[in-house]
Amino acid sequence: MDIDLIKSCEAKAKEWLTSPVYDEQTKAEVKALLEAEDKTALVDAFYQSLEFGTGGLRGIMGAGTNRMNRYIVGAATQGFANYINKAFAGKKDIAVVVGHDCRNHGREFAETVANIFSANGIKVYLFESLRPTPEISFAIRQLKAQAGVNVTASHNPKEYNGYKAYWEDGAQVLAPHDTGIIDEVNKVKIEEVKFQGNPDLIQIIGGEMDWDYLQAVKEAMVDQEVINRQKDLNIVYTPLHGTGRVIIPEALRSWGFQNIHVVPEQMVIDGNFPTVVSPNPENSEAMTLGMKLGTKLNADLVIASDPDADRLAIVCRNPKGEWEILNGNQTAMMFAWYIIANKKKLGQLKGNEFLVKTIVTTEIIKKIADKNGVELMDCYTGFKWIAALIRENEGVKKYIGGGEESFGFLPFDKVRDKDSPASICLICEIAAWAKDNGKTLYDLLMDIYLEYGFTLNHTINVVRPGKTGADEIKQMMVDFRGAKAPKTLAGSKVICTKDYQALTATDDKGNVTKLDMPAKSNVLQWFTESGIKISVRPSGTEPKIKFYIEAPAEMQCPKCYTSATAEAMAQVEAIKKDLGI
Repeated sequence: MDIDLIKSCEAKAKEWLTSPVYDEQTKAEVKALLEAEDKTALVDAFYQSLEFGTGGLRGIMGAGTNRMNRYIVGAATQGFANYINKAFAGKKDIAVVVGHDCRNHGREFAETVANIFSANGIKVYLFESLRPTPEISFAIRQLKAQAGVNVTASHNPKEYNGYKAYWEDGAQVLAPHDTGIIDEVNKVKIEEVKFQGNPDLIQIIGGEMDWDYLQAVKEAMVDQEVINRQKDLNIVYTPLHGTGRVIIPEALRSWGFQNIHVVPEQMVIDGNFPTVVSPNPENSEAMTLGMKLGTKLNADLVIASDPDADRLAIVCRNPKGEWEILNGNQTAMMFAWYIIANKKKLGQLKGNEFLVKTIVTTEIIKKIADKNGVELMDCYTGFKWIAALIRENEGVKKYIGGGEESFGFLPFDKVRDKDSPASICLICEIAAWAKDNGKTLYDLLMDIYLEYGFTLNHTINVVRPGKTGADEIKQMMVDFRGAKAPKTLAGSKVICTKDYQALTATDDKGNVTKLDMPAKSNVLQWFTESGIKISVRPSGTEPKIKFYIEAPAEMQCPKCYTSATAEAMAQVEAIKKDLGI
């Protein structure tokens, strides 16, 4: 390890020991890092400052400049408060909404955030206890607040916490506010943080907002009659120890579902997530207890939300009666198909509707939209980009749904982030519709593949923690843009390369066209002759680089699903070799 880097980190750590700002517990933790023979943990804690990015903060909890703790949260909030006061200078009664999820230190961080905003003359609506991320977004709009913060690390492992920053439209911040906030945060010295709050400016909120939010969620419903006929749909739900535990069963009941069961072990609020390896519904392991209860109760489907209840996961039965976990692309396809097909059937489409998907999400959604004459818009990964398209088209076009492959969907526009309560209610309506037609969700999925063509979507996460990992990920992107740019993938010729950093699309003859996107992004895409699509994107919140692979295969009948999957997986394995991952 670099000696100069170790010395630099030791110097930063010693500043924490001598500063009067930091409490004794924090200093004891820093001292232990300094005294440890192995300096890896010290370097990871101090080699950089945890960056306040365009979405806020996310990191491992602990002492240090590169960790989530009261002081890093405090400096971020002071900078955010400074920016808000500048952006709304002259406005009376500037207000923010603050919430948190079930994670360790969540309440402590949320109260720290509330205190600092109030100390800077900003009124704070602080939720009484943990609440879903989409409800925070909803509350910002409902209360006409200027901004908001939710303390959450979403679906990350238990060691993490985070801080999502929202603007007055209820969406995570975009340009120019994102860079403006970052500039203000970077100026803040820890001594300038106003930790001592003003209680007169902090208002606790809870049940009334829950009611308003639940009423709004019902706007995502397409067909009440289907639910009435299938009100006994057998549903098993798990919140994975998180914020959906109360509001999602209530939402389902408000839609008319009467046969709802919960996984008792995972109804316990616990930031250590004791029943799962990781509280990420993208991981099949997280669904084990739900499926076990579903088998016992002969349930029609099993559903989960992640700790902050923005993502959802769905498990349904295949023709053999076995549980089949749907991936985020399959879920988004079903939402898109059902919303369009049944709104059309009920005469709810007026001709100005649009759907949104992210560039890494399955192209089947575009086929569904195109065939039915509904406009589809593509955007970058992250719901702030979907929210931006909703905002840009408000009053002109009608948003009817948007999603991304990472298990997130938003079926109505009163919220401007992923919304699992609304999406879970809607997927149960879809399951009710399928049952009404003698089908399961699995059968519906097969119908969609047969009509629009089969593709397999497979995501590979290459994790590279620490500074060396960050450097390695950076180099991988440089190589893919240069010497290691693929000419063929799984034996199929690359006919188009899209570089969102350069905002260019280059075909196999070298012709270059500009990409019409609102900003640059460190993403590469390759498209091949056979219909393979690959997207490469370093994560903005985690130490990893993601490869999104979409591979087509022949599927002539529902029973061909297994062989089509195997054919596509063979392509995935070939692609991994081609890319060296």
